[in-house]
Amino acid sequence: MPVITIENRKIGDGQPVFVIAEGCDNHMGDLGAAKEMCRLAKLAGADCIKFQHHLPDEEMLRDVPMSSNFDMPLYDFLKLHALTLDQHVELMRYCREIGIMYLCTPFSLKAAYELNEIGVSAFKIGSGEMTDIPTLRAIAKLGKPMIVSTGMCTLDEIRRTYDALTEEKAEFAFTNCLSEYPPKYEDVNLGVIARMKEAFPQAVIGHSDHTPDLYTCYAAAALGAAIIEKHVILSKQTPGPDQTVSIDFDDLYHLVDGIRKIELASGSEKAVHRNEESIREWAFRSIVSLREIRAGEVITQDMIWSKRPGTGIPSHRMGEVIGRKAARDIACNVLIRWEDLEG
Repeated sequence: MPVITIENRKIGDGQPVFVIAEGCDNHMGDLGAAKEMCRLAKLAGADCIKFQHHLPDEEMLRDVPMSSNFDMPLYDFLKLHALTLDQHVELMRYCREIGIMYLCTPFSLKAAYELNEIGVSAFKIGSGEMTDIPTLRAIAKLGKPMIVSTGMCTLDEIRRTYDALTEEKAEFAFTNCLSEYPPKYEDVNLGVIARMKEAFPQAVIGHSDHTPDLYTCYAAAALGAAIIEKHVILSKQTPGPDQTVSIDFDDLYHLVDGIRKIELASGSEKAVHRNEESIREWAFRSIVSLREIRAGEVITQDMIWSKRPGTGIPSHRMGEVIGRKAARDIACNVLIRWEDLEG
């Protein structure tokens, strides 16, 4: 079973789900807001808070066609609101201080090099860079774990990236992802998680979610996703390109709480547990008399049936009672005991 390790935290099958609070650019360039997101993510129980490092001129042309989920060109938005490298350094320091892992997504190779220089422990790669093999190979050579989202990609495209990262001997994970903002539920296809586990056995498989609620994240955790990534925002009223796919920190608390309960409930052992034993005694059925039965009478089906509690002859042994003679008089509507029967 594949496992990656980031800051001594093991991530993969058999480990607790790694919950990433994706802060993206919902801080709107305000370092104070970004720090508050870190603090609230820690309080909510997330393992990690993640931001994004944008160097707009390195990652896109100014007039690149954009999707219509926001009313400002992304290039202009990033010029106004992207965090500086010094601000990322301050956020890393603050995260260490409060005890939550800091991660960051580089959106260009230069951004990755800069993050590497300030000491990031791993790289999160967005779906838009999933097919950029030259950049991925260069980042892999930095020798740090990579978590790569797979939105907008075919399985063949994911295979190409898988082969490249495997060749580079990278320690990496893929997150199942749908790059709709927000997605149609019928497009989410959580069954792909199992397909990815089978197709890419050397990769840890997780789920990066863009729905506006928690349901598909819970389901992904139950289906074995080792990573859950969810966009977070201080207020759902804050404008921004990720507003429609972000949850607030109250929802993040419920997400983490639900995932931890799902983990506790995900064992595969079928046994009678200690807290069930006393319930078995009254809830199961025993054989009872439906009328008075005289000593010496041969017991027939119409004389007996099953009722609670389960402290008498178990109902599944009814066939062993029918045809036996009563050893003594048996009252109506009582548990029948083996000593009430001859032979």
